[in-house]
Amino acid sequence: MSSPKKKAAAKRVQYAALPYRRTGDSRTQVMLVTTRESGRWVIPKGWPQKRKPPRASAAREAREEAGVVGHIGKDSIGSYSYKKRLKSGAVVACEVRVFPLKVKRQQKRWPERGERQIAWFSRSKAAKAVRDSALGDIIRNLPKCK
Repeated sequence: MSSPKKKAAAKRVQYAALPYRRTGDSRTQVMLVTTRESGRWVIPKGWPQKRKPPRASAAREAREEAGVVGHIGKDSIGSYSYKKRLKSGAVVACEVRVFPLKVKRQQKRWPERGERQIAWFSRSKAAKAVRDSALGDIIRNLPKCK
């Protein structure tokens, strides 16, 4: 007698912003934020918002987690996967779609200001600072910014 196979749970989708800026010497810098629990360097990301396009969800996360606002790209520049532990303790597989965010300014106050650290890195240092190799590749390959 064969046992019924369990269906693999579908990956849940999150949207992320990759905040960047150009320095005076025309180099691109990337902003990373720390996670609240482990302090790892990541990019702002979160769950979709109802009736909002993916890029709007990504821009909202950047504002809430890092206080940055600017021009969010219309198209994703890549995606990576990770396992997220929910408040219930359950672990779910997530696919994160990344949108570039050209930072215009940083607000003085934002919702998660006291909960995270933020820092600007060169693309190569940011790619090394994140643990996920696929995210590191997205950062390294960030299209040349205007």
